[in-house]
Amino acid sequence: MFYDIMIYMQVYFMTLMLMILLFKYMLVVLMFLEIMIINISMIMFMMFSMLSIEFYLVFYLVFSVCESVLGIALLVMIIRFSGNEMYYSFKMSKF
Repeated sequence: MFYDIMIYMQVYFMTLMLMILLFKYMLVVLMFLEIMIINISMIMFMMFSMLSIEFYLVFYLVFSVCESVLGIALLVMIIRFSGNEMYYSFKMSKF
């Protein structure tokens, strides 16, 4: 059980490092965020199953789905208004 949590934490930190290094496109950042959310939910499931309070995981999953929908909506709005999704070409004074 402990080793599973450590593996998920290592995957989480590797994903965080990859997100920091590969932040050129917004879609890639959103995909890395989803991988991080999946890892956090697995860690929470393992921790909550030891305490037998798994129902809190449902609240976390609902909020993570809302976060991903907002991210996709933001990506669509940015592509519609600017024409691409690269961070380097954004001018924040437009918004």
